Amino acid sequence: MGPGISRLRRHAPTSPIIFDNVGVARSGGEAPARMNDWAKNAAAFIDRLGFNQVDLLGFSFGGLVAQELTLQRPDLVRKLIIVGSGAGYVEGANLSAKAIEVATRPTNSDEDFLYLFFKDTPTSQAAGRAHLARLRERKDAFAKLVSEKTWKAMLSAGSDVGTAETSLLNRVGSIRQPVLVANGNEDAMIPTFQSYALAQAIPNARLIIYPDSGHAFLFQYPREFGDEVIRFLGDEARP
Repeated sequence: MGPGISRLRRHAPTSPIIFDNVGVARSGGEAPARMNDWAKNAAAFIDRLGFNQVDLLGFSFGGLVAQELTLQRPDLVRKLIIVGSGAGYVEGANLSAKAIEVATRPTNSDEDFLYLFFKDTPTSQAAGRAHLARLRERKDAFAKLVSEKTWKAMLSAGSDVGTAETSLLNRVGSIRQPVLVANGNEDAMIPTFQSYALAQAIPNARLIIYPDSGHAFLFQYPREFGDEVIRFLGDEARP
């Protein structure tokens, strides 16, 4: 996905808006191969809705897009939340060969999903199965899947920040907005240490690590994380 969830504002808070970026799932168009364009497309969506400022939440790949958008359009973002994501490249903490192999299979099983998104413990795996069961109660949950062309575009765009020279760590020091960085304590998709590194590099960042969880900690701790997001967005005094 693109940034994922935006809490958009004209002059007063509105309900959260969840969207698929260009070319992703139920959104039309063609997903771009460059990270810069993912951010521009997300910003264009916000502009077209007529909002002049947003609270932005980006999950996983969307966390990279959200950072790029904030760097491109700092005027557009009031507060930023980066979830289960990182900087693109962090020395010694990059995507494993197994995670890439599992994530890029033509068809993914429940076991693939549980491996990538939840920690390998009985409690976290049980939370993952409960999440899958909730998804299946929604008639539209699997209405349109992310295409192979789109996830390949995501990999290409991710490569734009995938080296020591191009890592977002080199630029996020200029982000002055309050930022909340959150992850599970053992993320098999984007190693949790990337979240630590990102929070250290952003001047006004707060870091939360959830126990016994992985990439999809927010589905394992939905109430706890939701409460934290509400506190963060409502706190005008501190990051």
